[in-house]
Amino acid sequence: MFNIRKATESDTPIIFDLIRKLAVYEKMENEVETSVDELRVNIFEKKYAKVLIAEENGKPVGFALYFFNFSTFVGKPGLYLEDLFVEPEFRGKGYGKQLFVELSKTAKAQNCGRMEWSVLDWNAPAIKFYESLKAKPMNGWSVFRLDKKGISELAG
Repeated sequence: MFNIRKATESDTPIIFDLIRKLAVYEKMENEVETSVDELRVNIFEKKYAKVLIAEENGKPVGFALYFFNFSTFVGKPGLYLEDLFVEPEFRGKGYGKQLFVELSKTAKAQNCGRMEWSVLDWNAPAIKFYESLKAKPMNGWSVFRLDKKGISELAG
């Protein structure tokens, strides 16, 4: 049985586990710095993000973590998808698409002007999937980042 549901605080260990699996898939497992408790506080207490969980027969097989931003040009909120992951053995069954359907319903209900996300340029299967949803790449744009050290140095 196929199910997409909103995560609850009791799902925090599941979210952490799926984040670690995503990091392994993206060859970035050494970059996972968070903990179950930090995720619980930041997602469910401080409400910095929201999470959807995809399940098959009650077993978590994927997730989408998102938050709202704001577009100055559109003058409306946007939904930013930070991460979407479906375990490899469950890909091609529609879980990713159903997660996007639920995200688009949320974006529509919140009157969002955009949904945006980033994808690693080597991840051809994900790019093909996103293009199948009629998403368009933002050619000419680059992603920049200040990490914790950079923020601290800049802030003084």
